[in-house]
Amino acid sequence: MDTQIITAEKPLMAQARPRKPAPFLPMSRAEMDALGWDACDIVLVTGDAYVDHPSFGMAIIGRLLEAQGFRVGIIAQPDWHSAEPFKALGKPKVFFGVTGGNMDSMVNRYTADRRLRSDDAYTAGGEGGKRPDRCTIVYAQRCREAFKDVPVVLGGIEASLRRIAHYDYWSDKVRRSVLADAKADLLLYGNAERAVVEVANRLAAGETPRELDDIRGVALFRRVPEDYAELHADDLDSADEGAARQNGATVIRLPALEQVEQDKEAYARASRVLHRESNPGNARPLVQRHGDRDLWLNPPPIPLTSEEMDAVYDLPYARAPHPSYGDAKIPAWDMIKFSVTIMRGCFGGCTFCSITEHEGRIIQNRSEGSILREIEKIRDKTPGFTGVISDIGGPTANMYRMACKDPKVEAACRRPSCVFPEICPNLNTSHDDLIRLYRKVRETKGIKKVMVASGVRYDLAVESPEYIKELVTHHVGGYLKIAPEHTERGPLDKMMKPGIGAYNKFKRMFDAAAEQAGKKYYLIPYFIAAHPGTTDEDMMNLALWLKKNRYRADQVQTFLPSPMATATAMYHTGVNPLRGVRRGGSDKVEAIRGLRQRRLHKAFLRYHDPDNWPVLREALIEMGRRDLIGSQPHHLVPAHQPPGTGKAAGTRRPVRPGDKTQRFTTKGLRVMK
Repeated sequence: MDTQIITAEKPLMAQARPRKPAPFLPMSRAEMDALGWDACDIVLVTGDAYVDHPSFGMAIIGRLLEAQGFRVGIIAQPDWHSAEPFKALGKPKVFFGVTGGNMDSMVNRYTADRRLRSDDAYTAGGEGGKRPDRCTIVYAQRCREAFKDVPVVLGGIEASLRRIAHYDYWSDKVRRSVLADAKADLLLYGNAERAVVEVANRLAAGETPRELDDIRGVALFRRVPEDYAELHADDLDSADEGAARQNGATVIRLPALEQVEQDKEAYARASRVLHRESNPGNARPLVQRHGDRDLWLNPPPIPLTSEEMDAVYDLPYARAPHPSYGDAKIPAWDMIKFSVTIMRGCFGGCTFCSITEHEGRIIQNRSEGSILREIEKIRDKTPGFTGVISDIGGPTANMYRMACKDPKVEAACRRPSCVFPEICPNLNTSHDDLIRLYRKVRETKGIKKVMVASGVRYDLAVESPEYIKELVTHHVGGYLKIAPEHTERGPLDKMMKPGIGAYNKFKRMFDAAAEQAGKKYYLIPYFIAAHPGTTDEDMMNLALWLKKNRYRADQVQTFLPSPMATATAMYHTGVNPLRGVRRGGSDKVEAIRGLRQRRLHKAFLRYHDPDNWPVLREALIEMGRRDLIGSQPHHLVPAHQPPGTGKAAGTRRPVRPGDKTQRFTTKGLRVMK
C-alpha cells in the first residue's frame, strides 16, 4: 500500500439526517414513550453513568448517531448478573453498541498494586462496584443473551486497547482479543466517529457485520482474501519484522495468539509491529491467528478535520448528568463540567501512556469559534459557574494546532514520537495559535479566569518563551503540575521522555516569568516509580534530586502496565520493542515485577516518610551507600528511627532456632523481608 495524504473520502456529517434532538437520550421505556418511539434503532451500553457531555464517550457517539437520524437509547451501568436489564429498552433494530466507559474497567477498579478501589469517579455518588471486571466482555455477552440476533459492536478505550492478544496485568497472563472473549461481531478502535457512522448506516441498509471489512478502524474475524500477499512479522528469525514494502494488497501477519502466549520475544515483536503500523497515512492491515480463526485489523481511522471536530462538539448535548441521578454527585462530571477540550491526540509517544494507541499521534483540533461557543454555553447553561474555566486543553495542554510541516512527510513517517529523542525538525512547534486562543477566551464576557490543568509538554513550551510568559501570567493558580517522570537517562529512554535538563530549563523560564509577573507560583513535578528499565540506583538518585530540590511528594505514581502500552510489553517480556526484536538479538529490559521491589521504588520517592525509613536503610546498606544514612543535610534517611515514628519502627519478625530470615531480591540487592 502506497503512502497517501491523510484525508477521508467523505465528510463525517455527509449522511446526516437531522431530527429533533431528545432532551436526553432515553434510559427507560417511559422516556421512549414521551418521545413517541416504539423502539430504538441503536442501544448503547456503557460502564459509566450517563452524562450528556462531550467529555463522555457514550454521549458523543449517541448524539452523533442521533444526528444521522437514528433513535438512540442508553443503558448505563446495568446489573450484569442477568440479561433482563439489557432488555430495558427493547430490541434495537440496528445494533447494540458496548463500551466499558471512559476508562479501562480494570484500571478503573484496581490500583497499581492490584488492590480493589473503593470508589468510582464515573458513578453517581462515587460508589464503587457498579461495573464488573472487564465489563466490555460481560456486557456484550449479556446483550447477546438478551437478543441473540442483534449485532454487537464494541468500542471505547477498553476495547480499543485490547483489540489484539494482549498482556493483562491483573491476571498476569496474555489474553486473546476482547472481540473473541466478548463474542461480538465488530470492534471499533481509536476515535470511532467515522467508523460508527458508516457501520450504523450500512447495517441499517441491510448489510451484515462480516460485509463491513473495508471500514478503517474496524477489527473483525475474517479470512485473508486470496488477492492479498502476506508479510510475515511472525518469523522471529527474520530481521525484516514484516516491514518490507511491495506493490499490491498486503497484510502483515503478527505472531499468533498461541505464539505470543508462550514466547515473550514474539509478544514484543507483535507490540513493535502494531505500534509501527499506526500512522493512517501508511499503515497496512494486520492479521493475527486466534485458534482456527484470523483476527483482522484494518488500518487506523482518518483523523477528523477541524470542521468535523466542530460538528462533533457542537451537537446538542444537555451538558448535564441524566435526571434519573437526582442530586447525586458524579465526581468525574464535577471535575470537568467547567473545562473545555480543544484538541485530541498526542505525538509524544510516552511508552507508559495509551493516548497515542487510542487517539493517534496526529493532533485533531477544534476551531476557535467552536471553542468560544462552548465557553459561552458553560457560562450561560451550567449551574454553579462562577466565571472560572477549570481547564482548557486535552491530552496535553500545548499541542494545539501543532503538526508536521509537510503533509507528505507526515503521511510517510513511521516514528513513534515526534519529540523523542529530540524534537523532529519537521514539526511545527509554534504556540502562536494557542496564545491567540487563550487571549480570545479571556476576552469572552463573563470569564474571569482560565486555568490550564492539562499536562504541559515542557520540552515544547521552552521553544516559546512567549507561551510560558502567557501561561504564567494568566493561566496558573498557585502551582502547575508537570511530569518529568524521572531524572535518570536509563528509565527516561525507556519512557521516551526528554532528559531532566529540559525540565530544568522550563523551570528557570517559569520562575523568571512568575517573578516578572509578581507572582509566587510553584512547579509540582510528577514522577513514576518502578517503570521498566529503572534500577534501584536510579530511584536512589531520583530521591537525592528530590531532597536537593526540597520536593516532598505526597502522592506518587507506581507504574501500572495498562493494556497495549509499549512499556507494558517491556514489563511482560523483558524485551525493548523500541528496538528491533529478533530471536536471540533483542534488547533486554529489566522489569520491576515483584510487589516488594515496586514498594521499595515507591519508598524512594517518599524518602521523607518515616514509614519508609526502615526499608530504605536496609536497601542503602546493601547498596554500599551507608554515607546516605544519618542526620546531616546530605543524608537521605536518619540512622535511627525517632521514637513514635514509622509503622515499622522497632519491629522485626523474631528468628526461631534453625530458621533462616526470609529475604527478597531487588535487582541484586538483598533486603530484609
